[in-house]
Amino acid sequence: MTPTPTTKQPTPDPSAPDTLAIDLRTAVMRTSRRLRVEATGETITPGQYTVLAQLNGSGPRTLRELAEQEHVQAPSMTRIVNALADQGFVTRTTHPDDGRQIRVDITPAGKTVLEEARNQRTAWLAQRVAGLNDADRLILSRAAQLMQDMSGK
Repeated sequence: MTPTPTTKQPTPDPSAPDTLAIDLRTAVMRTSRRLRVEATGETITPGQYTVLAQLNGSGPRTLRELAEQEHVQAPSMTRIVNALADQGFVTRTTHPDDGRQIRVDITPAGKTVLEEARNQRTAWLAQRVAGLNDADRLILSRAAQLMQDMSGK
């Protein structure tokens, strides 16, 4: 049996927009997943964290608004909010304009646990950044600025 010749595939150009986009997407997703793990544990889940962060940033929201923002179904959001309420991290009140709706708001305890989770994430990332040399930290600093610009922030 004669072996079939193999053709060497060209190495992708790392600076090509498509290749760079794949590399960035992968790196951002992995880092994001790791940061979520670092800030979770026995206190709050990643889903609970995002709800607390949303409430902290935008104020009271209905369950529907929270579900739409987080791209989950209403029953899933209800479970998340119920767990947060059971821990004292959110309150539920009747909507002032529509008594059929419930508004959810973050409590002082919710703000505290959110801040603790954020601090854990920052500490984990700061430890990794501290292990880099000055040149790599400068590159990451510039990359962070560029990513903020690309995301419209």
